[in-house]
Amino acid sequence: MSWKLSAIAPREIVEAALERAEGWDEAITLAGFEVDPDDGTIWQLDAYCEDKPRKAQRAAVLTLFDADPPELSAEKLPDADWVTESQRGVEPIRAGRFHVHTPEHPASDEPGVTSFCIPAAQAFGTGHHETTAGCLAMLTAIHAAGLRPRHVADIGTGTGLLAFAAMDLWPRAVATASDNDPVCEPAVLENAARNGVAIGKGPGELTMLVADGMDNPLLEAAAPFDLLIANILAAPLIEMAWDFADAVAPRGSILLAGLLTRQEDAVKNAYRRAGFRLQRRIVSGDWSILWLRQRYRG
Repeated sequence: MSWKLSAIAPREIVEAALERAEGWDEAITLAGFEVDPDDGTIWQLDAYCEDKPRKAQRAAVLTLFDADPPELSAEKLPDADWVTESQRGVEPIRAGRFHVHTPEHPASDEPGVTSFCIPAAQAFGTGHHETTAGCLAMLTAIHAAGLRPRHVADIGTGTGLLAFAAMDLWPRAVATASDNDPVCEPAVLENAARNGVAIGKGPGELTMLVADGMDNPLLEAAAPFDLLIANILAAPLIEMAWDFADAVAPRGSILLAGLLTRQEDAVKNAYRRAGFRLQRRIVSGDWSILWLRQRYRG
């Protein structure tokens, strides 16, 4: 990436813009962060471009905002992988029984803790976002509650981290991971090799697919799932509630994340209509992580 478009606005406006970026042009990488870590109310949205941004690219970024969008500034950057650079040196995180670190940091030597090495990559899910860390904590809680799924799906897998965590908790489960972004497939396969995760279709193995939602014959063939994980965004979670319900086994579980706390009621209502009840919730910052179980369908 050699150019960056930047906009500064209140946190809720930048978060809303990032939510609207579902299906975003893959030629432009988006990132949002606090301008002042001690304040947190003002955020900056950056849009990284390979070439000098054209009028159409500026307009595309501005369409992510409601009326009266903020002013965009453009900056030429030295050659670098800015997705990698933005995450370099990030400290390891601990969530549930998992320790997630980049190659620059060592694995944990704490007993009973599983370490995953996830380098900075052009895929979401390094564990440092509150939703991903919250999912790791919820998976640990689901395991502690006695759930023993035999078939697991991770929809919108990103780096594969949540699928890896589920396989660590339930080592005999058949796992399927999918994402609609083709860049995720090599990232997941590389991360699987780096972390000793077996690729295949049998117990204790992971299948990686590129799929738009549940629309893939191999994904359909792998169903029904005892546990379906979806850490995406509120709008697609609501849109796919019935698709997920059809893919989950009777009395099966869904782990939902990627929704802000203010979006929680809308998501829960959609899944209540699809036959699920809330089992447990975790709030991680401004984000909700929900574990729901399917009610008996006779």
